[in-house]
Amino acid sequence: MPKRRLPTCPDTGYLKREAKELLGEYRREKQEAVADFGTFHPIGVKPREASLSDAQLVLARSYQFASWARLKLAAELCRAIYESDSAKVVSLAERHPELLDEPVRGADTGASWGTPVACARFFGRDEVVDQLVRFIGKDADIVLQQAAAVGRQQLSQWFIGRDGNVQAGAVMNPCETLNGDGLAFLIEQGAELADAKGNRLAPIAIILETYSRYPEGKHQCLEVCEHYGIEFPDTPMMAFHRGRIDLLEKHLKQDANLLNRHFFHEDIYPAELGCGERSTGSGLHGTPIHGTTLLHLAVDFDEWHVAQWLLCNGADANAEAFIDEDGFGGHTPLFGTVVSQPNLNGRQADGEMARWLLQSGAKPNVRASLRKGIRFHGDRNVYEYRNVTPLGWGRQFHSSRLVSEAAMKVIAEFGGIE
Repeated sequence: MPKRRLPTCPDTGYLKREAKELLGEYRREKQEAVADFGTFHPIGVKPREASLSDAQLVLARSYQFASWARLKLAAELCRAIYESDSAKVVSLAERHPELLDEPVRGADTGASWGTPVACARFFGRDEVVDQLVRFIGKDADIVLQQAAAVGRQQLSQWFIGRDGNVQAGAVMNPCETLNGDGLAFLIEQGAELADAKGNRLAPIAIILETYSRYPEGKHQCLEVCEHYGIEFPDTPMMAFHRGRIDLLEKHLKQDANLLNRHFFHEDIYPAELGCGERSTGSGLHGTPIHGTTLLHLAVDFDEWHVAQWLLCNGADANAEAFIDEDGFGGHTPLFGTVVSQPNLNGRQADGEMARWLLQSGAKPNVRASLRKGIRFHGDRNVYEYRNVTPLGWGRQFHSSRLVSEAAMKVIAEFGGIE
């Protein structure tokens, strides 16, 4: 496994700075840099003799690439896919056709991303997928099947030993990354649907609580789990998590107030499926979701089709979240388009969800008070934001990586102010 991983939208300038910093730290004989050179430099070089090219090679290999040139190429490709720059993706493939058969982020960095085709599909970049299919010159189904095969091969290398036995807990990887094909593949190879300790609820919990936002993959993972014997409670929230509009329709017939109802942490992340309590659970979000409506949740989890169904059935685009005893809450779904868990599939990244809500009557200048800290983040402090608009929420939020500038731009177009 690599020590470092390329981010979703890599910056080659950052990689150059990282290599220079690594060289400086090695020359000063910093412990971690010495360890990196000892692990990743092919022949070894003394600190005083190391050059920038040595540091670049070490950095590239720590990212699981054979050379600095290959790392830069990977960064260019990954960024082009993420930004839906299909012309650049095809141009890179023309000059380096070997890229089409290699995982975008390196050999051991996530079978759910895989080759450029699989990566573009995972990001929801349909135009890039279409352009790559045309460039490859094969039937789209065949191209997608080949991309999936590379992902399965990768999972085999990670988790299946030479004796043919699957490593205990292997299914947790595709569950975390919402890789439904990978989950089904490992189970077919004999993996137990459980974590390394034999907990059969752990895979379900991580599917529900993961940082990933990939609805199609999430739905598929839950279908695989049901196929292999997991029983899900018949609740509106499980219908939501599964993307089952047919089941949501059934619940709406039983509860006419369903679309206005507030759902709390224990509803969203049921303990009976292994999920943690509000103070200890692993569910990651930007805008608070405790005490929100299904429309708020559809925005947060990027459940585009569910969101459309909700509004078509009378959900209020300006529904307010529950307000607690300290006065925090009251935010509308639009706030969730501004600050959200990094979304790889486009609806939040390009501001489309914000635009659609505004076109459906969402008010751009509603004010609310919010309180938020981010788990598993460098800064774990809880911050308070009083009487902010959606734009004010985004401008003031303490973690810029969770703020969608695209959504902010769209809201400003509709008259939003700070």
